[in-house]
Amino acid sequence: MTHHKRIIRLATAALLCTALTACGSSSPFGSLNFGGGATEPATRQAVRTRGAENVAVNRYLWAAAIDTLDFLPIESVDPFTGVIVFGYGRAPGSSTAYRATVYISDPALDARSLNVALATRGGAVSAETQRAVEDAILARARQIRVGDANL
Repeated sequence: MTHHKRIIRLATAALLCTALTACGSSSPFGSLNFGGGATEPATRQAVRTRGAENVAVNRYLWAAAIDTLDFLPIESVDPFTGVIVFGYGRAPGSSTAYRATVYISDPALDARSLNVALATRGGAVSAETQRAVEDAILARARQIRVGDANL
């Protein structure tokens, strides 16, 4: 392949990627709608090119996890896999530093869709504490959903 053909192919690929990017959402969070306006579906498909993998993430669970664990710094988010990784932080009124990983595995607003791994610097927390955090996220997700329905 000549040098000119390679440059033309690369330029064409870059142009197609730019055009496809312009078709997407302007928000890095996809279906999250923090500013009101038109309502969007509760889930949005995020497609990865590894095989035919489709992952749907419930936007209410996503927003509720970030809202409930707002005292923890966010280290990484991946809406394609439904994973939010939080770094160490202290809950208000607590001297213990916690970190969390949240995995949203299904588009349903359901307890089975949410998995939270919570740890301290000394190791994993009790099952009751982890369940309480999951319940708080689910309760907040339902509040957000009800708030959207009242718009």
